[in-house]
Amino acid sequence: MSFDLHAYLSQGSTWVQEGLGRLLPSTQHLPKRLVEAMHYGVMNGGKRLRPILIKAACEAVGGDGQRALPAACAMECVHSYSLVHDDLPAMDDDDLRRGRPTTHIAFDEATAILAGDALLTHAFVLLSDPHYFDVELSGRLVHQLATAAGASGMVGGQMLDMEGEGKNLTLPELTEIHIYKTGALLRACLVMGGWIGGGDEAAIQRLSDYGERIGLAFQIVDDILDETGTTEELGKPAGSDQNRGKATFPAILGLSESREHARRLIDEAVVLAESFGSRGEPLKAIAQYIFDRTK
Repeated sequence: MSFDLHAYLSQGSTWVQEGLGRLLPSTQHLPKRLVEAMHYGVMNGGKRLRPILIKAACEAVGGDGQRALPAACAMECVHSYSLVHDDLPAMDDDDLRRGRPTTHIAFDEATAILAGDALLTHAFVLLSDPHYFDVELSGRLVHQLATAAGASGMVGGQMLDMEGEGKNLTLPELTEIHIYKTGALLRACLVMGGWIGGGDEAAIQRLSDYGERIGLAFQIVDDILDETGTTEELGKPAGSDQNRGKATFPAILGLSESREHARRLIDEAVVLAESFGSRGEPLKAIAQYIFDRTK
């Protein structure tokens, strides 16, 4: 029987959504508007791909995927914070995210900034809670996520991306941007999940290599969809990269060669996933899904 990715993603999305419902702050002791904006920014659907990858990596090395829930929710908090801040007028200035008004439109700009700040810091509340992980593992998880999200990861990549607007970047320069901006968090998902599952050093390295490849492929496909998709299909403004003068893979390579580049990366990721045998089936299927996705 072939692996049912649709069921795996659906179950994983529900798992994350229910976990976030329990692990996000409540309004009982916190400012109501802030908490409402936090929930609005994170409880709005989406693919939940990053937290599901943490679970899949944990299972690939023989671990219990359920144990990864706090880390999965922490990752989704960081990812959602990045989207809330990316959409701000000072950044990408988008008014639509996942088919509905962005957080600063639904609330206000200052509240959106604070909600993003609170989501980011709540991620580390979850990872450092001794109820979930022992001190040694907690420290490694905190360091991994902080490194991937900060100046040497996603935020640094975002800065390079902004500096590259309106410039004729080379392929190596564009690749460097997205190794940080998009790839760092995706790679961290695989490493964190592998650690939670008790994987050995060789397994963690294979997961890391897989994460690097799907991370870059994910961005290439994103660039292709921004050029070829519609606002209705994407749930966000189509063509926004071109409108802001951003360098993209299709702009440098063309659409056909961009697809081929993504295909090569996905094929390499599939080989790495296959090294985990049947336990790597979710990772193998997710790699193909990243290539085939339409939004």
